[in-house]
Amino acid sequence: MTMSADAVAAELDKPLAGQLLRGSPLMRLAYVGLDAAPRVVPIGFVWRDRRIVVCTIPTSAKVRALRVNPSVAITIDTDGQPPRALLLRGRADIEIVDGVPQDYLDASLKTQSARGAEDFAGGVRALYDQMARITIKPTWARLNDFETTLPRDVERVVARKGLHS
Repeated sequence: MTMSADAVAAELDKPLAGQLLRGSPLMRLAYVGLDAAPRVVPIGFVWRDRRIVVCTIPTSAKVRALRVNPSVAITIDTDGQPPRALLLRGRADIEIVDGVPQDYLDASLKTQSARGAEDFAGGVRALYDQMARITIKPTWARLNDFETTLPRDVERVVARKGLHS
């Protein structure tokens, strides 16, 4: 399924989508492993210039797999009721950078105190000489807030049964 750039932008410009993109500490990144089996990993991220940015070890399995097949799916969601879920698809671009990217440190700030972040930054700078900076531009997006929007198949059932108001 393809989606126009304007439709993707409209979905991402919804206030709840913005809250999830800027405030959620983790997303779930799905990709195809080198053995052709699906993988999904929780990973910290930042939203920069209308792109998702994650950083990881350059030798990680996900980096090797994304070099072969850059197609990804992402879920950013919340606990509690009603559930909130931003679903995204896109392609991953990988850049190996020297040192620790600020994106990696900024993603860690979502889960740590200022002092914890300081200690974390010092630790990772001592650990990593290089990191892979993975940038994903969304090419498809769907926000399900379970109040005004539902998964499309559920919306179809509701409409078919005449249950919507």
